[in-house]
Amino acid sequence: MKIMSLANAKKDEIWLPVQFSEPLRPDLIKKAVLAVQNNSRQAYGATLLAGKKVSASISKRRRDYKTCYGHGIARTPRKIMSKRGMRMNWVGAFAPNTVGGRRAHPPHPDKDWSWKLNKKERRKAIRSAISATIIKEIVANRGHKLPANFPFFVESNIESLAKTKEAIAALDKLGFGDELVRIDDIRIRAGRGKMRGRRYRIKKGPLIVVSGKCKLMDAANNIRGIDVVAVDMLNAELLAPGCDYGRLAIFTEAAVKRLETEKLFTDEHKVEKK
Repeated sequence: MKIMSLANAKKDEIWLPVQFSEPLRPDLIKKAVLAVQNNSRQAYGATLLAGKKVSASISKRRRDYKTCYGHGIARTPRKIMSKRGMRMNWVGAFAPNTVGGRRAHPPHPDKDWSWKLNKKERRKAIRSAISATIIKEIVANRGHKLPANFPFFVESNIESLAKTKEAIAALDKLGFGDELVRIDDIRIRAGRGKMRGRRYRIKKGPLIVVSGKCKLMDAANNIRGIDVVAVDMLNAELLAPGCDYGRLAIFTEAAVKRLETEKLFTDEHKVEKK
């Protein structure tokens, strides 16, 4: 695989690590993406006493004072609004089948949404998603605008860019100008999502994979649709947003070397315990 400089000139060539030769497994990729999404889901639900804080009762015995017999009404708990002697004005309460009653099956805040995924399955899914990023036809079918010389890696100097305009200029020089124009087009979401903090639909652009924490992470943070991630922090959702594999990924030379030397996402990778 060729390595391009920031001036869009061929600088060197490098052998592809074993992670880029993994066969495509769309089923594992989808499983890993759903696991990431479910594990990051925030728990929600009603309070345990929701709809139960009202004093509502009615006797089922015939000769009690507040009984339902002789009134032609259902035997459901009721809240007394007003009374005059033996006559009472009441409304249904507490029961789920009444107006103003509690919910029958509310969401519970203690529900566990997390998914468990085998370590080897997760690693294989990430390797499969990585291998899809260098297949030009798959990346193009996902909607990305690619330069003619794609796929390629980028020299490590791109990690030292400290300003947003420098990052945009570098991507434009490498041939991703049309891609930047594509992701800059945002649209207003249809439906009630506009009122829930997600008014705009933002397209997914390139994923820049770097060797570690660098200045480019802050520089590209303001570019809409672009994500910058360290190579050891890759996951299936970043590589295949929405379970759609083949995202446009730009690997730096240092990131590829770290991928090879540390054998990341393989069965031979060993995590050092601190």
